[in-house]
Amino acid sequence: MNAYEIRDGFGLDKLVRCERPDPRPGPFQVRVRVKATSLNYRDLMMVRGQYNPKQKLPLIPNSDGAGVVDAVGPGVTRVKVGDRVMGLFAQNWLAGEPTRASHAQTLGGPLDGALSDTMLLHEDGAVPTPAYLSDEEAATLPCAAVTAWSALVTQGALKAGDTVLLQGTGGVSLFGLQIARMMGARVLLTSSRDDKLERARALGAHECINYVSTPDWDKAARTLTGGVGVDHVVEVGGAGTLERSLRAVRTGGTVSVIGVLSGGAGAVPVTPILMNNLRVQGIFVGHRQSFEALNRAFTLHGVRPVVDRVFPFAEARAAFEYLQSGAHFGKVVIRMD
Repeated sequence: MNAYEIRDGFGLDKLVRCERPDPRPGPFQVRVRVKATSLNYRDLMMVRGQYNPKQKLPLIPNSDGAGVVDAVGPGVTRVKVGDRVMGLFAQNWLAGEPTRASHAQTLGGPLDGALSDTMLLHEDGAVPTPAYLSDEEAATLPCAAVTAWSALVTQGALKAGDTVLLQGTGGVSLFGLQIARMMGARVLLTSSRDDKLERARALGAHECINYVSTPDWDKAARTLTGGVGVDHVVEVGGAGTLERSLRAVRTGGTVSVIGVLSGGAGAVPVTPILMNNLRVQGIFVGHRQSFEALNRAFTLHGVRPVVDRVFPFAEARAAFEYLQSGAHFGKVVIRMD
């Protein structure tokens, strides 16, 4: 099998192409010939050594992958050879609340991930690919789409007529836009670039705010909601944007914390949370039940992921550099040779 490993330390210069023996599936395992993998900011942080500096190396990175089952181990009943599947991020988190055990079974660290032409999954962690999606499109769903679905639907109880505030035009935010529109919600979206805002409008965003020309985007969001505030913020920035998110949301509203693009450490303003009866929830991607619900909804409505650019396997490092640049709109994908 051909793969990339983080080897002998962290950093993009430590992402090395390698060969390993083809793995054999054990009991209740399936072997997948990976066709495509997409990049998440988590994957970039893992390569840099920022996500888990204690991660044991070598590690095959990438949490998202889609492909075809080509071998199954003893006892497998959920899938068969020839099935198109996607990998569930937390391989043993099927429903309910996450546990420490589910944190220990995540693809792309601590388990080897999808930046390889072959990977092993537990049969419970192999999710059928919607037939209408290409492998490149399907490879974008396991983390970004499930995270947005968990934030807004599974844990957010989004309903028609709600107003959602989304930050930026990365994978989670654009999936959040598609899900919110599908659910009949109003969408406000921020970005630093007017060209990206125009593309977001074309996808269905109702109101767009350039946070460079309008640094007080929290006030702008309140103004656009008649001074009330939005019902739900999908917070991808982290410490650098959380305080404004808390000011943008209405009394009794929800802030879903799913990213740390602007930093992971900072003072938490407790008073507005307390006085405005806010719900601040962390979102750790999601379980298989959420993933399956998302797939049913996307299939019903024919939702197609926004894929910005597809790189060949040989240019995996360039794909990470492109993600790191922030130039992307939607998902960055790597196609296997």
